[in-house]
Amino acid sequence: MPLSWLVALVLAVQIVLGFSPQADRLTWALENAPVWVGLVVLSFTHRRFPLSALCLHLLAVHALILALGGHYTYAKVPLGDWVRDAFGLARNHYDRLGHFAQGFIPAILVRELLLRRTPLPRGGWLNFLVLSVCLAFSASYELFEWWTAVLTGEAASDFLGTQGDPWDTQWDMFLAVFGATCSLLFLRRAHDASLQRISPPVTARRAPADGRNAADD
Repeated sequence: MPLSWLVALVLAVQIVLGFSPQADRLTWALENAPVWVGLVVLSFTHRRFPLSALCLHLLAVHALILALGGHYTYAKVPLGDWVRDAFGLARNHYDRLGHFAQGFIPAILVRELLLRRTPLPRGGWLNFLVLSVCLAFSASYELFEWWTAVLTGEAASDFLGTQGDPWDTQWDMFLAVFGATCSLLFLRRAHDASLQRISPPVTARRAPADGRNAADD
C-alpha cells in the first residue's frame, strides 16, 4: 500500500476513534501522542529518507493498536475481554499485545536506521543494539507513565493500566524485548528484501579499507 494510503488509513482511524472515546480525553491523548509525533516526523523526513515498505506497514499497524487502546483504554478493549472470557484468563491482556508490539515493530525501524545511517554490518552487534534500544525505549515509556501518574494522580490510572498486577512494569519491558527478538528472528530476511527495493538500493555504509574518504578518490 502506498504511503499516502497508509497515512490516510491512520488518520481516518484516529478521527473515528477520537470521537467520544470511552477513555477520558487525557488518557486518549497520552495513548495516541506517539502516533501524532510519528506522523509529523514522517512528513518532514519521507522525501529525503524514505522508509522501507515493510517498516511503514508495521508502523501503520502499531498506530492502529495504539488508537484502539486509546479509545477504550487498554484494560477495556473488547477484543481483550473476549480473549479473557474465552480462555478463562484473569485479566484483559490487550496491553500485553501492545507492549509486545512496542518491541516487535520498533525493532525493524531501529534496524533500518542502524543499517542505513551507520557502518554497522548485519550480525550480532546489530541485533544487540536493536534489542538494547527497544529495551531502553520500553523502560523510558514506563518512566513516563510513572511521572504522569505522579503529576496527575488518579487521572492517570487508566493510562497506567496495571489492572492490579504488581509485576505489570516488568511484564511490559519483558514483552517489548521478547517482541523485538521475535521481529529480528522472523522478519530480518523480509526486511532486507524490502530495503533492497528502495531506490537506490540500501546497504550499510562501510569505510574504505585504506581509511580514505571515498570523495578523495
